[in-house]
Amino acid sequence: MVSKSLRVAIIGAGPAGFYCAGQLFKEYSDSVEVDMFDRLPVPFGLVRFGVAPDHLKIKSVTKLYERIANKPGFRLWGNVEFGKHIDLEDLRANYHCIVFAYGAQGSRSLSIPGENLQGSHAATDFVAWYNGHPDYSKYTFDLSVDTAVVVGIGNVAIDVARILCLTKEELLQSDIADHALDALLQSGVREVVLLGRRGPAQAAFTNPEIKELGDLQDADIHVVDKEAKLDILSRQDLDLNGDKMLVRKVEIIQDFAERKYNNKSKVIRMRFLTSPVEIFGNGSGKVSGMRLVKNEIYRTDQGALKARPKDVYEDISVGLVLRSVGYLGSAVPDIPFDNESGMICNSQGRILNPETQEFLTGMYTCGWIKRGPTGVIGTNKEDSIESVNCLIEDVKSGKMLKPSDPSIVRIEELVRSRQPDVFTFMDWKQIDNMEIDKGSLVGRPRVKFTSTSSMLKALGRN
Repeated sequence: MVSKSLRVAIIGAGPAGFYCAGQLFKEYSDSVEVDMFDRLPVPFGLVRFGVAPDHLKIKSVTKLYERIANKPGFRLWGNVEFGKHIDLEDLRANYHCIVFAYGAQGSRSLSIPGENLQGSHAATDFVAWYNGHPDYSKYTFDLSVDTAVVVGIGNVAIDVARILCLTKEELLQSDIADHALDALLQSGVREVVLLGRRGPAQAAFTNPEIKELGDLQDADIHVVDKEAKLDILSRQDLDLNGDKMLVRKVEIIQDFAERKYNNKSKVIRMRFLTSPVEIFGNGSGKVSGMRLVKNEIYRTDQGALKARPKDVYEDISVGLVLRSVGYLGSAVPDIPFDNESGMICNSQGRILNPETQEFLTGMYTCGWIKRGPTGVIGTNKEDSIESVNCLIEDVKSGKMLKPSDPSIVRIEELVRSRQPDVFTFMDWKQIDNMEIDKGSLVGRPRVKFTSTSSMLKALGRN
């Protein structure tokens, strides 16, 4: 059956992909068909595998995505990897437009000596592990140590520190993966140090995230009074711009500095203007310590405030290092990519050839792989709308692919012939219901499947 509708392929089933699909249905209603492909068996990307397991309210956004997935013109093809099971020519032969929305799973490097010692990990790996990402379920982290250092001070770093300090009661109220729950319940970590390269006024975390650290059942938060105070340049900028949310953020940090200890069993130490310059190892090649350098804020010629090191150093003992200095996107076959930024080459969502600066007909991108790993879940909505508006403008002017076989039957035959273990959205709903049912038996929100093979077995297909 040849389609008479506009056919769009979306690579990536995370928030950006669903917002993109939602906007397409809003604009075209029943005259658009959207096929969404994801290399993982289940949808929702960052919401399932990146959002902290105790942030269940944030995860409720998936109800919106489910409404989009229930549109008659929507199909999900999970466990199907672009570049392995399908390629660009396959999509060009079946779709008028292709949108790449596969996010960023990699991690940026610190580029310091000792970074690759045993016990030094990307925080993104730790997040994926405790969230039950199939690629990371077999990872191991030594939590028998007394002190963990989280390098970075964004929301991901705050999440990691908090998860390391949750009580059994708090963990059981989350949807954390079972293997991570077991490991955390036996954890010996009693101190978590958060390292911020710049000062309180430049901290990347949001106010709700930092406030949570002050409300943990069995963990104190400590900020050095001297580090909580603003330098002259930061104070000048804060007084000039009058940003109320930023003022409140600084107040929260300074309130922590004035707190008295409550003699809880764990402590989170939040440091500012402090960076790692080297990670030390013991004789067996395992992390044993870290050298820190103190920083100062300076103003660039362009007027921006940045941090630079002073000749003041400090050595600390540490058994676990989690590097949280940013997610990094990766390239896929045949799509122009900028390795330095970790983004697909694009202008407002239109993919372009960086050498000729010409747009690739019918090719678009949205989400983190378009703009970099910035913003919160909802930021992807406006970002996706911008890309879809470009797509609509091009379609109206006839600038789209001319598929040779735009058939909803043909692509299904192609996908299933190359990946028999494909997951549809109906398969996901069965998995979803089973996870919730398993959770209800033990008084938890859900108990996650953490491998493709276990999901296939649950569906009676393995």
